[in-house]
Amino acid sequence: MDQIIQCVPNFSEGKDLEKIEKIVAPLKNREGVKLLSVEPDKDYNRTVVNIIGEPLKVLEAVYEAVGIATELIDLNIHRGEHSRMGATDVVPFIPVKNIEMEECIELAITLGKRIADDYKIPVFLYEEAATCKERVNLAAVRKGQFEGMAEKLKDPQWKPDFGQCIPHKTAGVVGVGARLPLVAFNINLGTTDINIAKNIAKAIRHSSGGFRYIKAGPAELKEKGIVQVTMNVVNYKKTPLYRVFETVKMEAKRYGVPVLGSEIIGSVPMEALAMSMEYYLGLDGFSMEKVLESNL
Repeated sequence: MDQIIQCVPNFSEGKDLEKIEKIVAPLKNREGVKLLSVEPDKDYNRTVVNIIGEPLKVLEAVYEAVGIATELIDLNIHRGEHSRMGATDVVPFIPVKNIEMEECIELAITLGKRIADDYKIPVFLYEEAATCKERVNLAAVRKGQFEGMAEKLKDPQWKPDFGQCIPHKTAGVVGVGARLPLVAFNINLGTTDINIAKNIAKAIRHSSGGFRYIKAGPAELKEKGIVQVTMNVVNYKKTPLYRVFETVKMEAKRYGVPVLGSEIIGSVPMEALAMSMEYYLGLDGFSMEKVLESNL
């Protein structure tokens, strides 16, 4: 049976649509590769791309996109709300169908080596592909961002998995990893006070004593005149979206701030949405087998 993987490369450009179009061009109309979404964000100055397809064909397409991003993006002049260390910031491979995590790790290793060899960009392997425990958490790998990478790479503990211990002068460093599906889930707050978003993010994220499977931080969306609690839900089965949403609403109420809505970046498993539907509708005895599309 055919193997299918998902790949969600993040590029540090969210404003120049012409550049974004050039970067994603290798991912379009390509045999064995399906482009699901391209989601640029001006405040984050970042574009999240979501593709699925045959493993080696996805790898080749992403390799080409990384090359174009390296030519077009200069992090010395990049500014945005989202932390970043590379023009192509991260490239995670995710098993979808008939493929094991070990095979996704091998894809990450193969792509990482090619990026370092051909584009002269240092590469860190992270999450399931990490070569040591300090590199499992992407936030730890990215700490210091582009501006701090030259100093960070001097530390023997942070010697790149591939490439030299000097960041690319414009493209920085790339993180290539393998992981299980996660949900990028952001909640909008009706205020311009970034400290409120910081406090709520601190209350719900695991590293500060919150939910075990939540990574969270604040973001200021200047174009919309609001702030946001931005999250990665790394295990939606154990920390469902509705629980996170209701907790943020409760925390926001302490500050007299309304929750305006939420957004999902990239794709999301149907089960993650069905769990929230079951909760809010009070469905009794619901299961995924009752979803029509699950039986097609």
